[in-house]
Amino acid sequence: MGRLSTHVLDTVNGRPAAGLTLALDRLSSDGKRERIVETTTNADGRTDQPLLTGEAVQPGTYELTFALGAYFRSLGTAMPEPAFLDIVPIRFGIADADGHYHVPLLASPWSYSTYRGS
Repeated sequence: MGRLSTHVLDTVNGRPAAGLTLALDRLSSDGKRERIVETTTNADGRTDQPLLTGEAVQPGTYELTFALGAYFRSLGTAMPEPAFLDIVPIRFGIADADGHYHVPLLASPWSYSTYRGS
């Protein structure tokens, strides 16, 4: 049974990024985008539920977008206008509908990194 989850860590403040808004879209081969979920991270920087589970996990291309600029502004972080990083998209593929895909984001107002976690 497949699953997709995420976790966001605020590397400037050394803590989970609580209250960060994110969205998940499925992208079709003809360029159309289907919004699957929009949610906010909890106190642990995770979503309360997996983003996808079971039959909802289908092979294809997906994009997670993280509202990084809004998150850091909400903390009172001094940032230029426009922000260097505002909306951060991560486009990735799901090949195995039965696999567990975990897409963490480690972020600051100036940089981010991701990887396929477990």
